[in-house]
Amino acid sequence: MASGSAIRGVRIGSGPMRPIERGEPAPRRSVTYWCAGGHANPILLAADVPPPATWDCPRCGQPGGLDAANPPGPARPEPYKSHLAYVKERRSEADGEAILAEALAALRRRRGEV
Repeated sequence: MASGSAIRGVRIGSGPMRPIERGEPAPRRSVTYWCAGGHANPILLAADVPPPATWDCPRCGQPGGLDAANPPGPARPEPYKSHLAYVKERRSEADGEAILAEALAALRRRRGEV
């Protein structure tokens, strides 16, 4: 005996909708982006929205531009930064010393070393 439901198929009401029930689609236009790999990528965008300057190529992952003769070059990856590098971008050396002194003073108070 097979396990599961005796009725197989789709649920009631989950079938494709008729075009009359869907309504009118929004006006669209096709914009083509070219990458440095020579790929042309047509993208459908809303008619009233300006196209972005670049679009990533779905084939090779390089950025594509609107000018077929001058596609943008390959994107340079951001180098890995450690947590300490991000902290040093936000805080100066003096800020770090002040925070450290405050934390050490709080620790000494908790231990009763005042």
